Parts: sequence; C-alpha cells; structure tokens
Amino acid sequence: MNKERAVALARRQEQLLARSTELRQRLALDVAPWQPRLAQVDRVRSAVSRSWQWLRAHPEVPAGLAVGVLLLRPRRALRWGWRWGRRAWLGWQLFQRVQLSGSAQPGAARGSALAAMVAELTRR
Repeated sequence: MNKERAVALARRQEQLLARSTELRQRLALDVAPWQPRLAQVDRVRSAVSRSWQWLRAHPEVPAGLAVGVLLLRPRRALRWGWRWGRRAWLGWQLFQRVQLSGSAQPGAARGSALAAMVAELTRR
C-alpha cells in the first residue's frame, strides 16, 4: 500500500470516528426523555423473568391451582380447557401445515391452506 493511500485511509478513519462520536451524542440526547420509561420496562422484564424462573422451579404451584380450579369450578374449567385446548391444537396443526407446505407445495397452494387454517382458528 502506498503512502498516499495510507494517509487517505487514516483521514477517512478519523472522519468516520468523528461522525460516530457525533451520532452517539445525538442518540444520547434523543433517548434521554425515554430513559425513565425504558428503565421501567427493564424492571418489568426482570420481574417477569424472575417470576417465570420461580414458576419453573416450583411446578407444583400452577398444578395445584389448576386442580383447585377444577375442583371448585369444574364446568368453567372444562369449558376453558376445551376452548383453549382446541385453539392450541388448531395452532399446532397450522404450524405443521405451514412447515409442510413451505417445503412441498407451490406458493398459491400454501396461501390457500394457510388462509383456511387461519379462518378455522379465528372461528369460535
């Protein structure tokens, strides 16, 4: 590499570093009003993460709650379980069909199968 090219590259690097510093400062000013909201979102996310970890460590708690609801409100629990179980099953079928149609069928057939499954899922 010749000296002129090295000087040009060094100059360009300095310009880019100066531009990067300017953009970082501008971004810090633009984000400053959002800092309290973003901190709150971080706290909520952390609390949800800790709660989820606790639930995974203590699976007997949601199982006990489910049994309690089933014993106290059997009709409502079964109706809810049937409704959401059906939706989960249809969602799984949709996922499977999309997976299969992505590899085996052309785009038009994939779209119609997907539309039929979405219609089935949204129907009550």
